[in-house]
Amino acid sequence: MGRKKSGSSVIGLLLIGLLALLASLPKELWVAIGIFAAVIVIASTLRSAKKPKPPRTADKPIAETAPIQRVFPSARIPEATRQVESNASQPIGYAIPPPPKGFGAARWYGPGQTVEIAGRRISSGLVYVGTSLPCSAGGNDPCLIDPSKRVDPSGNFTLRQTNYWPSYSEISPSARAAYLDWLADGRHNADADVGYVFIFFYGLERRVILDTANDDRAKADWPAIQDELTQLLAVYGASASSFKGYASTLLTWMQLSERSGKTYDKRFDDIPKGYELPMPIRVALGQVALDGVPLPPHLALTWVKLAPEVFLRTPAIRCPEQFDNYFLVKYAEKFGAGMPLQCNRTKLRFAYQPASAGLRGYRDLRLDLGGLPDVTALTTPIKALQRIAEEVTDALSPYSRFLGRNPEARDSLEALLQLPARLWPDTAQKALLWLKSRVGDGMVGLSCGELFDLFKAKAALTKDRFIELARALESVQIGIEPDVLRGAKLPNPDDKVVLFYLPLEESVSKPTPAYRTAVLTLQLAAAVASADGKFDPIELIYLSKQVKSWAHLGPNHQRRLMAHLRLLSVAPVPFATIKKQLEPLDRSARVAIASFMATVAQSDGAVTPSEIKILEKIYAALGVDHGKVFSDLHAAATNTMAPAKSNTERNPGFKLDAARIAVLQRDTELAAALLSNIFVEEPPQEAPNRHSDQETTAEPSGLLGLDESHSAFMRLLLSHREWSREELQDASADLELMLDGALEQINEACFDRFDSPLTEGDDPVKVNSEILEKVSA
Repeated sequence: MGRKKSGSSVIGLLLIGLLALLASLPKELWVAIGIFAAVIVIASTLRSAKKPKPPRTADKPIAETAPIQRVFPSARIPEATRQVESNASQPIGYAIPPPPKGFGAARWYGPGQTVEIAGRRISSGLVYVGTSLPCSAGGNDPCLIDPSKRVDPSGNFTLRQTNYWPSYSEISPSARAAYLDWLADGRHNADADVGYVFIFFYGLERRVILDTANDDRAKADWPAIQDELTQLLAVYGASASSFKGYASTLLTWMQLSERSGKTYDKRFDDIPKGYELPMPIRVALGQVALDGVPLPPHLALTWVKLAPEVFLRTPAIRCPEQFDNYFLVKYAEKFGAGMPLQCNRTKLRFAYQPASAGLRGYRDLRLDLGGLPDVTALTTPIKALQRIAEEVTDALSPYSRFLGRNPEARDSLEALLQLPARLWPDTAQKALLWLKSRVGDGMVGLSCGELFDLFKAKAALTKDRFIELARALESVQIGIEPDVLRGAKLPNPDDKVVLFYLPLEESVSKPTPAYRTAVLTLQLAAAVASADGKFDPIELIYLSKQVKSWAHLGPNHQRRLMAHLRLLSVAPVPFATIKKQLEPLDRSARVAIASFMATVAQSDGAVTPSEIKILEKIYAALGVDHGKVFSDLHAAATNTMAPAKSNTERNPGFKLDAARIAVLQRDTELAAALLSNIFVEEPPQEAPNRHSDQETTAEPSGLLGLDESHSAFMRLLLSHREWSREELQDASADLELMLDGALEQINEACFDRFDSPLTEGDDPVKVNSEILEKVSA
């Protein structure tokens, strides 16, 4: 201040001296100089008045607030602030303008909340917005939408503009524009590059893993996050295997965190198959073993379909509904209420492997599973289920091949005949039940056409299809004559067939020589009985009694003979078709059969000329003197006919000569050789080979060519990034492997394939994350 006063005095003295000097000048010149000096003084005063006063407090100088503009180079200053700055009467030079909306600590926008970023309106929430969201690795979390970052006016989210570990703050302004456009578009455009999907996923991952651990309110967002993950998987899961793996794992974390009760009672639908059995299934299996309950059928089916060591062939894939149904049937037949599971030593663990680099620094992201055993470390249970799956697949092979050739005929009778009857659809099942109730424990005759119409066949069946129909009927305890399953001639659509009750335990009985002899006898007897143009009911009753009296035949053969006799009564075998086949019989057998035919002719109490004529033909074909016909008829009339009870009632009262029957039974081997040509009119029809399947998919031998046990051990290793030696000792013991030898073999296989070992270290044993990515992709 002293220096300023001294300077003013000097200026004043100079002015006075100047005025004195000027006083000697002419008056006009003096006036001009005075005016000029006054103008200079006034101009100087005005410049001094416009200079700002220096700061009088400890506040930071204005220059120190400049970094705000550098941090937010794209921020726009609100209009109201600019208006204040334009008013010179306000001391605005000392104020820092408030940051625009969205700047500062990050805010989570929940489901349905809206936020606007760079002119894009994001209305579905589930994002973090702000300039600060620290992560363990330092800096901001890669999911954070930082409004301070520059954004281009437009972007193209179908183009790849991100690296393997994308971060919103580090991608280009064009990529930020593309990401914001994808969010504003609804997040489900199938053409979007998966890098943008991952940036969004990082936020969901942080909300579920970190926020929930520190804020109970975050759990309320889980249902919306689960729905969003499910939709993202539906859109991007098929084309991006890496995203599919991470998103599925996050869903699993949420499901296991919320599990309650016995999860083995739940259904596990729409879980994809991967390189290891999904964790929810392993938890359910562990609970089954720990509780000591039988393995539920639906869980056994899920296990065998998702087990990485089981490779289902084409029939199981092409016919999934039939495979599931038949597997459950066969499982119940094998294990009843369910297979028991051993509570083994290997324990379940679930450590979360985050996708976001922002979570990679956090340790021990794992769930406590309560010491549940890991049943998948055992090979015996899954092998048992695999055998059932193979049996079911073999049974479905004919149906699968038919569909492969005729995909449009899935519901036709021709297609159904390729399936076991118990797998037929409801309409066909109802037809079977109606037919079974009509047959009851007896028999019923109908035409082939009526039988086909019952199952809505569009045309007559081929021989193979008719055989399949007979097999289907037999599976529900309905036998059919003619016996096409054992070589009988295929009937025409107008021909008659006889259906009869066939107990399940007897359905597999095969023809014996004695049975074949009985069939020939009935066929000859039917030829005699129908020689007069009709098959008299009394003759039918007589022959039925004879069949029932043949004690050397079992009940199953007697039932089929009764059905065969019923068929012969309406469609007898022409004598000409068997005449030439009678020659190999020895004389005693021929004489016995000839005498029996005479008895049959006499059984109704009256022998017609037509019957005598056919008897003469039979005697001649058998090489027996035709003159013996009348003596045998007389003997039959004398020995078998009882007095009539009335004028209208006749009783055959017949009893077959035991000696003659014995003659027929003594030479069964010769009769069998003869009847193989007489009764079997066509070569026996072999059942379709249900074990051959030309359309099966190739079955890989195991992971990296390893055997079953080592593949199972490798899958277990790949499920986590780090193991204690004690845990691996338990797992290798369950698989009956030596730990060090197993690790060495697996590492050698990985060297051969990836030029790198799978594991490193001794305790803990660490899993190579790069190989994990390659195997799980």
